[in-house]
Amino acid sequence: MKIIIISMLLGICWARKLQIREAGPTYVCSHCQPEQIHIAFGEKVNDIVVTWSTFNDTQESRVQYGVGIMDKEAIGSSKLFIDGGKLMRSQYIHTVTLKDLKFNTRYVYHAGSVYGWSEEFSFHTPPAGEDWPVRAAIYGDMGNKNAHSLSYLQDEAQRNHFDMVLHVGDFAYDMDSNNALVGDEFMRQIQPLAAIVPYMTCPGNHEQAYNFSNYGARFTMPGPDSTLFYSFDLGPVHFVSISTEVYYFTHYGLKLIVNQYNWLREDLAKANLPENRRRRPWLVVMGHRPMYCSESNDIDCSCEYTRTGLLGVYGLEPLLMEFGVDLVIWAHEHSYERTWPLYDNKVYNGSYDKPYVNPGAPVHIITGSAGCKEGRDHFLNDEPKWSAFRSQDFGYTKFKAFNTTHIYMEQVSVDLHGRVIDSMWLVKNKTVHFTNTHF
Repeated sequence: MKIIIISMLLGICWARKLQIREAGPTYVCSHCQPEQIHIAFGEKVNDIVVTWSTFNDTQESRVQYGVGIMDKEAIGSSKLFIDGGKLMRSQYIHTVTLKDLKFNTRYVYHAGSVYGWSEEFSFHTPPAGEDWPVRAAIYGDMGNKNAHSLSYLQDEAQRNHFDMVLHVGDFAYDMDSNNALVGDEFMRQIQPLAAIVPYMTCPGNHEQAYNFSNYGARFTMPGPDSTLFYSFDLGPVHFVSISTEVYYFTHYGLKLIVNQYNWLREDLAKANLPENRRRRPWLVVMGHRPMYCSESNDIDCSCEYTRTGLLGVYGLEPLLMEFGVDLVIWAHEHSYERTWPLYDNKVYNGSYDKPYVNPGAPVHIITGSAGCKEGRDHFLNDEPKWSAFRSQDFGYTKFKAFNTTHIYMEQVSVDLHGRVIDSMWLVKNKTVHFTNTHF
């Protein structure tokens, strides 16, 4: 009897092994584990888009999520991305949109397929409406080597200090390098930050290879032209992301300049409709290369393509002034610099005592010092009259729109272990178009 029972058990085990072996690819996939997970706002800020990569086709893209427990599931899709390098390395980039989430709610989620799931992450959706303080970390030029600010940013995000991140171009130095292996490594590095806080981006010059294809494939931003320009509303702020690079890499098409210019004019005009500007009085624009800077060895400080346009056509600075943009955020220079209210090389507003109270022109912030392998940039010895503060310290900018009248910003120095080295209150108790009063 024992022999019969043992034989039956062996037979069952053998049958199961044979079944699993025959099922083969249905249950075993050596390169199907999700990685490089990050989130962003969708068409609405209570739509969260989850993006990740696998190196084999999983045939499905799924996110399981919920409040406290993962009792819901959303289905998305994947696209095959082939890098333009010699090896033509490929991966599948998955996107799933979690639609119509509850406002001001913490969700848990993981991403994957029948072949395997990521670890569990969580994120907090923003409150509804406009009457709440928006908090953001802002920086550019953070590569996968020498990324000084990353651990500080990750720490702050995990302690719920940010509602989102704005990465103002130049990501991995470069995402296409070494047949896109550097891009993969960078996306893995930022996962602890970007998987828990919406990671909003714009392209920089270091993303231009193969027509910005690594950037466009890896990041999922709102709108039909997400790799170039888009906008979104969050709390009392209308945020706009543009590509300064269309002015510099014109071999990808001059039409891109015209399209972006026309789109930006239309977007800012819509934001300035009385009912929209009343609800969201703050207009914040971000792009990679600055219109103004005081670096000593950078041609971009004297090159004015984005400011005045190509041959004087399609310049963006007049739009900022015409539609009353409050704050413009740049990177590219590996330093930090804050200007006085500024237009056409002139400082605006009544006095240097309170220049940021109802300012007469946009304020420019350059925050490209998050850390990269190219190191720091140096300033001109003679500081321009429009420059209010500048620093070579590695670090990042913190932004908080308290309400419809007050914005507070500060610069964190990583060199000084998290000390705040600069701060600014931007106050606006009336919303009017800028005047022509300047010093």
